[in-house]
Amino acid sequence: MRIGVVGAGILGLAVARRLTLVRPGAQVTVLDKEDRIAAHQTGHNSGVAHAGLYYAPGSLKATLCRRGIGLLKEYCAERGLPYVECGKVVVARDESELAPLAEIERRATANGVPGLRRLSPAELREVEPHAAGVAALHSPSTAIVDFPAVARAFADDVAAAGGRVRLGFEVVGLRRAGERVAVSSPAEELTFDLLVVCAGLQSDRVARLAGDFPAPAIVPFRGEYYRLRPGRTDLVRGLIYPVPDPRYPFLGVHFTRRVDGGVDIGPNAVPALAREGYRWRDVRPADVWDTLRWPGFRRLARRHWRTGLKEMYGSASKRAFVAQARAFVPELTAADVVAAPAGVRAQAVDPDGSLVDDFRIGRLGPVVTVRNAPSPAATSSLAIAEHVVDRLLG
Repeated sequence: MRIGVVGAGILGLAVARRLTLVRPGAQVTVLDKEDRIAAHQTGHNSGVAHAGLYYAPGSLKATLCRRGIGLLKEYCAERGLPYVECGKVVVARDESELAPLAEIERRATANGVPGLRRLSPAELREVEPHAAGVAALHSPSTAIVDFPAVARAFADDVAAAGGRVRLGFEVVGLRRAGERVAVSSPAEELTFDLLVVCAGLQSDRVARLAGDFPAPAIVPFRGEYYRLRPGRTDLVRGLIYPVPDPRYPFLGVHFTRRVDGGVDIGPNAVPALAREGYRWRDVRPADVWDTLRWPGFRRLARRHWRTGLKEMYGSASKRAFVAQARAFVPELTAADVVAAPAGVRAQAVDPDGSLVDDFRIGRLGPVVTVRNAPSPAATSSLAIAEHVVDRLLG
């Protein structure tokens, strides 16, 4: 049996690895248009292994995140990869955020997140001495990892099991060939018995090539970061997060310690002018046109334009960006930070303008399409792989 996987990010590689485990005789091939694995979302994320605080109990996100973080922790231990349980505090800045904080605590408890503790201002300072707020929720099991290193380890596992990772293979066509699927690049065509699409920022386009519905469409949002200067990293011990706005799947500007000892601040969420546009000057007219003509984006923009303007102001002004972060760490100044690399989130948007929050995975005959896999997809990758492979082979 020949099985193809489109996408050499952490999710596609996790799926390929799972396939080699449950179908050891199958020929598994991963295809990616880039010249390296983990080139986009996997290689540009915050490195947080999420414990499952925010997600609606019973949702795929909640279920797969809780299983996924356990599998990830075990895998990192087996492979000698960094996995640091530095802990997270979700901080309420004022009384208006106490009720949303309580809802996060309710969800986290229902999801089985271990070790949760509500903190007073004094207790918050014991955990994070430089943080400020009227209350906080502490999740000691939230961890940080090196997701590109995990993805490389997955690729090594695939190769060791006899699978292949084909880089520089841009998928431009998919067609049913009897009971099989033909996948073509500009230079060649490969035929598979089964196919999984884990194409991230290009997931909707590749899914449509397979005959899937237009919705949801991917709208790229760039997440920009600053980084604490080396002499100021002592301002943050672990992870400091705001109480998120429930209207959006974005978590807001926060502080993230990295496995290399650095501390990042961000991300914001501004529309990107290219699917893989990590800077303002990265503009791809075809991507802009696809975004503008999608009715869901136009409805989203009409509904939330004030929030969009605020995010763009924070992007244009370092002082405005730092001011958002200073609400949680009052000692922070603009002189304490330098610009850091940005990431791009593949945000799926439905035609009615709704931001798709949960994982969305479909089946079209011999093809499984992963249409939406935002955070915590990296945390959940091993569990998502189990779910996808069960659907593919079931």
